[in-house]
Amino acid sequence: MSRLAPLVIDNGTGYTKMGFAGNSEPSFTFPTVIATREAGGGGGGTARGPPVANKPSHLASKRGIEDLDFYIGDEAVANSKTYSLHNPIKHGLIDNWDHMERFWEQSIFKYLRAEPEDHHVLLTEPPLNPPENRENAAEIMFESFNVQGLYIAVQAVLALAASWTHGNSERNLTGVVIDSGDGVTHTIPVAEGYVIGSAIKHVPIAGKDITSFVQQLLRDRGETANMPPEDQLRVAQRIKEDYSYVCQDMVKEFKKYDDDPYKWFARFEGEHSVTGRKYGVDVGWERFLAPEIFFNPEIVSSDFLTPLPEVVDNVIQASPIDVRRGLYKNIVLSGGSTMFKNFSQRLKRDLKNIVDSRVALSESASGGHMRSSGVEVNVISHAKQRYAVWYGGSLMASLPEFNSYCTSKADYEEYGPSIVRKFSTFGSPH
Repeated sequence: MSRLAPLVIDNGTGYTKMGFAGNSEPSFTFPTVIATREAGGGGGGTARGPPVANKPSHLASKRGIEDLDFYIGDEAVANSKTYSLHNPIKHGLIDNWDHMERFWEQSIFKYLRAEPEDHHVLLTEPPLNPPENRENAAEIMFESFNVQGLYIAVQAVLALAASWTHGNSERNLTGVVIDSGDGVTHTIPVAEGYVIGSAIKHVPIAGKDITSFVQQLLRDRGETANMPPEDQLRVAQRIKEDYSYVCQDMVKEFKKYDDDPYKWFARFEGEHSVTGRKYGVDVGWERFLAPEIFFNPEIVSSDFLTPLPEVVDNVIQASPIDVRRGLYKNIVLSGGSTMFKNFSQRLKRDLKNIVDSRVALSESASGGHMRSSGVEVNVISHAKQRYAVWYGGSLMASLPEFNSYCTSKADYEEYGPSIVRKFSTFGSPH
């Protein structure tokens, strides 16, 4: 049995985090993009060579030299002028298996510099991932990379495990995970390590939407006139990450900025990515308006109007009654888009107001005969929040019994890919 540390790979829509089990941070974090010579499926560049090469063909028939001519992550973005960019993952689910296989290939060999046949591998999956996707992932890992063993873990369960670093003495796997990355936000209730699938809610607001909203606000104020077009998205992203925070009252915040703009407005100094020319941008209301779309989605959307605290409450109310108190008590934040300053305080306050008003309504409906002891609402923010899923995977894969919970190469060869269909939570082997 291998004594080498298992590989932990968390592929998100926007970014991939990967490294070795037992580490406190991923060794590499880079965009989940691949740049290939093929045309179609992305912007930037066209495929070279004869027209025939551009036709989609079966993977096996084009395993030639051109198949090695691709880049992933930051290198892919840097080569986007001469190559086609593709996102293998859309809204959390793998969309193109050929691109994903190549992405894993460079991730493991070029970045981690590991021989996959010497390692066990932990992959992460979104909630309600179709069983066919689990099978495809297993097939690639065992057939192409010949890994020793594979464990596919649900991201929400790993995020709960990561929150134990918060000094949470109760190391339980019951709670609600709000996982907000670049492409999608999930609110996932977990009871004793099992995801309550029927109660999961998707919120169509995530990092990408916040970035484009910042860009729109800058455009509306005429700030984009000062910056080169090719830098606008990058600047909006920097403003979102470095200057934004969640306010407690939007009206009061507007008043603060209007009364004393010199105190509250910030200044972003940038440099043209091509010419090196310096430019400056005033950062104003977008500082608090950007993350406000989680709490007042009507600012940007006419389709989705439910604030995040209400979504969380609906999720818990849709869960079995005997786990609801445990869910309110352990609301865990995960992913880069939950990293805004004061995000957890605002969510806790708004959710507590919803819960308290429901309790008060029940008491008055009973004519004062029933008294509630109240419901504890707790939102957990912690140091490992940005990489919570990866860190949870690192914790889990570093446990001595981890290898015994993996699907082994021998199991795969005996039963085929269908062996990974059956969901396995940690502590109950296949």
